[in-house]
Amino acid sequence: MPILLLAGTAFSQDAVVGVIKNGEGTSVVGATVVIKGTNVHAIADTSGRFSIPLRRAFPFTLLISSLGYKLEEVKLTSLPTSPLAITLSSDNSLSEVVISSRRRLETAQQVPIPISVISGSLVADAGAFNVNRLKEIVPTVQLYSSNPRNTTLNIRGVGSTFGLTNDGIDPGVGFYVDGVYYARPAATTLDFIDIEQVEVLRGPQGTLFGKNTTAGAFNITTRQPSFTPEANFEVSYGNYGYIQAKAAVSGPLSKKFAARVSFSGTQRDGTLYNVVTQKHINDLNNLGLRGQLLYTPSDKVKITLTADNSEQHPEGYAQVVAGVAPTLRPAYRQFKQIIADLNYKLPSENPFDRLVDHNTPWRSGNELGGVSLNVDAKIGGGTLTSTTAWRYWNWDPSNDRDFTGLAVLQLSQATSKHKQWTQEVRYAGDLTSRLSGVIGVFGIWQDLKTDPAHIEESGDAQWRFSQSSTSELWATPGLFDGYGIKTVSRLKTFGGAVFGQLDWAITDQIHVLPGLRYNYDKKKVDYDRKTYGGLQTDDPDLIALKNIVYTNQTFNADVDESNVSGQLTLAYKPTKAINAFATYSTSYKPIGVNLGGLPTSGGKVMTELARINPESVKHFEIGVKTSPGKNATANIVYHRTDIKDYQTQVQTAEVGVNRGYLANAEKVRVQGVELDASLRIHSAVSLYGSLAYTDGKYVSFKNAPVPLEETGGSAAFKDISGGELPGISKWAGSIGGEIVSNPGIILGQNARFFVGADAYFRSSFSSSPSPSKYLNIDGYTLFNARAGFRALNGLTVFVWGRNLLNKDYFEQLLPAAGNAGHYAAVLGDPRTYGVTIRYSYHQ
Repeated sequence: MPILLLAGTAFSQDAVVGVIKNGEGTSVVGATVVIKGTNVHAIADTSGRFSIPLRRAFPFTLLISSLGYKLEEVKLTSLPTSPLAITLSSDNSLSEVVISSRRRLETAQQVPIPISVISGSLVADAGAFNVNRLKEIVPTVQLYSSNPRNTTLNIRGVGSTFGLTNDGIDPGVGFYVDGVYYARPAATTLDFIDIEQVEVLRGPQGTLFGKNTTAGAFNITTRQPSFTPEANFEVSYGNYGYIQAKAAVSGPLSKKFAARVSFSGTQRDGTLYNVVTQKHINDLNNLGLRGQLLYTPSDKVKITLTADNSEQHPEGYAQVVAGVAPTLRPAYRQFKQIIADLNYKLPSENPFDRLVDHNTPWRSGNELGGVSLNVDAKIGGGTLTSTTAWRYWNWDPSNDRDFTGLAVLQLSQATSKHKQWTQEVRYAGDLTSRLSGVIGVFGIWQDLKTDPAHIEESGDAQWRFSQSSTSELWATPGLFDGYGIKTVSRLKTFGGAVFGQLDWAITDQIHVLPGLRYNYDKKKVDYDRKTYGGLQTDDPDLIALKNIVYTNQTFNADVDESNVSGQLTLAYKPTKAINAFATYSTSYKPIGVNLGGLPTSGGKVMTELARINPESVKHFEIGVKTSPGKNATANIVYHRTDIKDYQTQVQTAEVGVNRGYLANAEKVRVQGVELDASLRIHSAVSLYGSLAYTDGKYVSFKNAPVPLEETGGSAAFKDISGGELPGISKWAGSIGGEIVSNPGIILGQNARFFVGADAYFRSSFSSSPSPSKYLNIDGYTLFNARAGFRALNGLTVFVWGRNLLNKDYFEQLLPAAGNAGHYAAVLGDPRTYGVTIRYSYHQ
């Protein structure tokens, strides 16, 4: 039993209060105190103090847990006459990870959901300061980004369209920060700020979260304001001029108000070299700031006001030509013949020379921020939560879409502004001794518009890339020079939902969890595209040539859709060490509208593609979570997802269809098996690993665009049924661990030496929506490591290295606009290394 002593903590007649320390007398920060059998809980602050409100008649039992300590139970028969002092004993076994994804505090091993949990400390020490780096720890996550706007975040290979983003569809992976939904995929490219924990839920989660999630969800929690002073400062230095600074300061403003301010900044020189401008590009230039104000008018109510802003301003996201595919076009239309006729030569034919000669500067101005108000009120056996948020996104890009030093596409600038308003109200808690659950309503309003217009403009080399006949008229001087399109569009949407999920404990071992969701979505788009510039002429033959490259397009769409979906889970816990579950669920992704331009057929715009059907998802999974011993976990799950009217983004040879267009594949299927395990050996060694096998197929896609190498053939579309879905490696995995010394005095402070390492691998995968033998990416393995010493309160210093073997690898391959045959690559980072110095102060 824990030791109960007098403690100098303020005492309340409405709460049990106390202090938690270890055997050495050090405060146990972040320890969880729960009234057994309820969701009523408290978290120890930086002085180990806690105050847990009385929500159950005496007698009851307090459960006290923290990583590295034995679970303790304190039975109370009446209100203590003095505050409690609790001493936790060290434990070499694994501490159970507490999560909040089901809108209550519970342990990850006990929930019937496949879930990966990454602590903020691992995120910081492993250098996983954004989602792209986090995927190396969670192999079921895929992220592809050719720039912040064109970012795909998938789980198990599905969720969003692969490759080039179209703003007219919704993501299938929910991205939440402190309960606020982030609608724009660009948010996933920004740096994390002051992260407490990241929970990655796999499979549809529409009965738990406000925004529908057909493939899974990221549930990110940040560190909250504290009523005891604390501060954290960190700076990292590395090669390529890398410098990253982080800071967080928190403390009380009064007895009922506390605040926290957090900052993150990252800079790094570029990893590509432009031989013309003689500058390194693809640098990092990220800044982020978050402020939080906490108000606790009583033990039952907590109100948090949060404001944040994050910005990226790199000369970055440039791609380098990775290769050339022969197409079915005539010899004069092959890429190598085209550039020979223009007396041009690539700066290198080896993409890993990292050389470019782009004549259009790359700019990726990415700004995202907002304000939110969260209110938690304890009512009865649960908590009523209201989350109100307003967010904005400003996008200011410049791209060289031909990837060469030629003036083919001399401007590509899709400047945009987005605003969103969200409101979620939910109640989660115990309804009876055998029944608990969550019920909520959610609304999201979005307004996305061009700022003021999207621009695509040709240069003096466009004629040769677009030339589709031997007519000498193509070479008419100035015909395409400065010829372009300006697009003004606006998309206004509303999404509303009512959702809920119950957890019925039929017995202590058998639980049934039904869930239901009603969705309503409305989208209205106005799209107006006009041509401008080039040679001004009345010659119908010259006008016809210009129309081959760009045409005027105008359309409007006003669509709405409603849907009912749900899930049913059966969980069986024969012992505390085994949790088996099976889930069947249906889900739904809203109707889509095309915002990147429509293709033409026979000279006519295919307006029927302005609207695409919603996705209909059927999902099944069965899994077992086990704890073979007090110091080990081992979990396995089989999953299968069938999607009807799968929304996909497809590339077309038409230059005027910016970023491709949307289409429906009749049916796709994704299935696989996932394993994850963790092990602690004494208090010195901890290991973790994950392995995923995923098989994704087009069951039926009879009218898909042809792959790059078949451009120019007799058919513009192809039946690719049976082909592989893009972006999915059949095998992916990660393994890592850390060795820690016994506590000792280092530089006059209590600290431990540590050595950590991790490895991530994935097998080959397709990088083309229509399978192409030229756009497949070979598998690769990455190794990372770190070593140093750390102190809970004081100085931490460690050295680190990422991609230590300096592996050359592609993250993504992209055909150039117009499908002339050349394709570009997003390159993975080369070997990087550096040192991190961190100082933490907790009163």
